[in-house]
Amino acid sequence: MFTKLLIANRGEIACRIIDTAKAMGVRTVALYSDADINARHVAMADEAFYLGGSAPAESYLKGDLIIDIAKQSGAQAIHPGYGFLSENAEFALKCELANIAFVGPSAAAIDSMGSKSAAKAIMGAANVPLVPGYHGDAQDDDLLVSEANKMGYPLLIKAAFGGGGKGMRIVENSSEVLEAIHSARREAISSFGNDKLLMERYLRQPRHVEVQVFADSQGNCIYLSDRDCSIQRRHQKVVEEAPAPGLSDALRVKMGQAAVAAAKAINYEGAGTVEFLLDTDDSFYFMEMNTRLQVEHPVTELVTGQDLVKWQLMVASGGELLLKQDEVKISGHAFEVRIYAEDPQNDFLPASGKLDFLREPAQSQFVRIDSGVRENDVISNFYDPMISKLITWDESRPRALQRLVHALDDYQISGLKHNIEFLANIAKHPAFSDANFSTDFIERYGDALLTAPIEATTPSSDTALALAALYQLCARKKQAKSDALSSHDPHSPWGEVSGFRLNSASQHQVALLDDNHEINHLDLIETQVAGLSLYQLQLNDCLLSLSGELIGETLHAEISYDSAPAAKSNSHKTHVHKRHAHKIKVPVSQVGDDFTLFIDATSYHYRALQSEVIEEQDNLEDKLKAPMNGTIVTQLVAVGDSVKAGQGIMVMEAMKMEYTIESPFDGIVSAFFFEPGELVSDGMLLAEVEAEVEAEISPEKEQAG
Repeated sequence: MFTKLLIANRGEIACRIIDTAKAMGVRTVALYSDADINARHVAMADEAFYLGGSAPAESYLKGDLIIDIAKQSGAQAIHPGYGFLSENAEFALKCELANIAFVGPSAAAIDSMGSKSAAKAIMGAANVPLVPGYHGDAQDDDLLVSEANKMGYPLLIKAAFGGGGKGMRIVENSSEVLEAIHSARREAISSFGNDKLLMERYLRQPRHVEVQVFADSQGNCIYLSDRDCSIQRRHQKVVEEAPAPGLSDALRVKMGQAAVAAAKAINYEGAGTVEFLLDTDDSFYFMEMNTRLQVEHPVTELVTGQDLVKWQLMVASGGELLLKQDEVKISGHAFEVRIYAEDPQNDFLPASGKLDFLREPAQSQFVRIDSGVRENDVISNFYDPMISKLITWDESRPRALQRLVHALDDYQISGLKHNIEFLANIAKHPAFSDANFSTDFIERYGDALLTAPIEATTPSSDTALALAALYQLCARKKQAKSDALSSHDPHSPWGEVSGFRLNSASQHQVALLDDNHEINHLDLIETQVAGLSLYQLQLNDCLLSLSGELIGETLHAEISYDSAPAAKSNSHKTHVHKRHAHKIKVPVSQVGDDFTLFIDATSYHYRALQSEVIEEQDNLEDKLKAPMNGTIVTQLVAVGDSVKAGQGIMVMEAMKMEYTIESPFDGIVSAFFFEPGELVSDGMLLAEVEAEVEAEISPEKEQAG
């Protein structure tokens, strides 16, 4: 076994590998870029080496430098994690030539599966089922269009050397083929440096079921359970679970044996995943093989009781597999969701920024969190915006799903946009609970998944706003008492925030700016009941009665409702008939004037306004600004062209994905401010479109007409 291991990666997977290495008594070497100087994985490792700039090409993709660091540090092995160099055959070969163990398969095996078209040829020879399609080397436009028409529609165009949904297009009819080919090529060359494409028939409602395989250098190869990864967005996995629900024992064995046959066909060693498309009639087809540890490997670990990173290190050091096929036991059910810094309400654009507040669910035998960040860390726009992976396990699928829902309700993040509520909506959706899904689940139920489900315990936005106002008053009162104590006069009237008025009830004004950039002016009437403050607030047609106390970071509130209109009088005699009295504990985070209420899996963000006025601007031209940092790919029209509202005028690339910038209204393109290949920053104006105005006809022209 190795005594020192270098991890050629970052974030949560680097932390995950370090955990197992330490448990095995193996010392660890971390790497870091400018953006990761203070990262969690750097702090966890025994030692760390600087690579270079923040961009991956300047740091984590510098294979020769990484090998030099391994030699310098005395590391006998390099674990590549996933992403970056994990499936780079050239890097694996260089490790071998440098006499450093690469924790993964051989360069030849990686190379065999690196090309989707070559992989399908190998799998076909090994009698692994394949979807009909075109995987040839000839790539001219006319041939690809001809093959597409022969194949029939719908079909899927994919980057032959791609992954993660990059360079992938669904084509519904022949009129879309040529543009889809061009677009897929552009994204493929940008993401993978190779624009070769393959095409195959598109299955309308398949499931994505994959099998974890493991092989050693002695010729042993087994499969360790299957996983369902059908819940995807843009072909990227969002929720994974093991074992895949609804499969018969016979089908599981058949798929497992096909996965082993695939691994043996390329003399595979180490951890690998064979991915299949499962059709509604239980037919399954080889899709691709990932020659590395998968992001979703924890669900397999929880149902098998095995540490797959430990298996990797054992096999890479020449050891045999720790189990035979008949010794693999599956227990219970597990789910994994990926907590991302992204904005589901804005087409899931990746987010970057500081984690001002981070409270993770308590970990136990039922809840596991694989994370690479801590509170106050910055999510950089240079890397994948994953914050963590949340994994739950229990004895059955319904119980494991219930664990997932509760854990998501307890996950609290503020400071940047995230997808926790979106994930919770998936977990709570009846179709998901019933395991009635396919790879189009998110597309099919998209609107429902972006809005919190209405439940008996789900607060309305009005209720959340009322609780936000109550929090402000409780925070003011707590601060006033603190100020009074610090002045050594706890009875000072300056320590009161009662809003006292002679011969009338106390009134408080609160102004809150919400996420929709709307200013909410709230008037709360305060009365004293048995020495406690009771606040009344009119919101729309409902009168709310609120009381509470701020204890630490949690608002302990009681709220009741009366649907009758509130009395206009400010008299303290206003009677409120309490209905639906509800006591609730609401965690709150605050940074400056910004604060966030966490109610179940939903975050409500506000800014307390201190008498300033924010002018609301509905500026359609904002649509012509860059939605995030990126690179201009192409201009779809020319200066002087007439365009319609919603028509694409240019394409930019960000986070390896293409985004089309659309005209906000009918008009004429008067300028482009950036050319293809130029870098742009979030918020930069990219183009200018002048609204069309009918030209006036001069009398001379009218006569001439």
